[in-house]
Amino acid sequence: MRAPLVVAGAVAAAGALLGPAPGPAVAAPRPSTPASAPVVVAPTITADPTGKVSPTGTVTLTGTYSCPAQSKSGPVFVSSSVGTGSAATGSVRYGLNSTVAQCDGSPHPWSNQGKLSGASIVPGPTDVQAVLVRLDKHGWLPLPAILATDRHPVDLRLAQD
Repeated sequence: MRAPLVVAGAVAAAGALLGPAPGPAVAAPRPSTPASAPVVVAPTITADPTGKVSPTGTVTLTGTYSCPAQSKSGPVFVSSSVGTGSAATGSVRYGLNSTVAQCDGSPHPWSNQGKLSGASIVPGPTDVQAVLVRLDKHGWLPLPAILATDRHPVDLRLAQD
């Protein structure tokens, strides 16, 4: 089984070194795409410029995400966290509850909320990170695959529980 792979590699390397064969250039046929073919979008996520923090420490973040339809892959989640400090200086991160993403190529709103005990998150600017993450199976172990991230300062405003 090893010989065909070695031969295929040698043929590919020779083609790369020698370039295309001489002769008239012929355009390769272009595959036709039906008008109803789904549009593939790159995964994206954004966090809104404002969030909420209650007097008891419950933080609510919102934003939007989109991801293409997945086939034969694990579930996708919207995860978010707040931090003290900044991306440039480093920060302590506090994760919020995650939500399940609906991957169909359309934009969707998201909202994550969590009560942060022991954290000193107060109204005002704070570092927020939103992540679109898929859990892929590797044997029996699901491992995260990051699809998209957004990290920037967000203005937390006082909210009531």
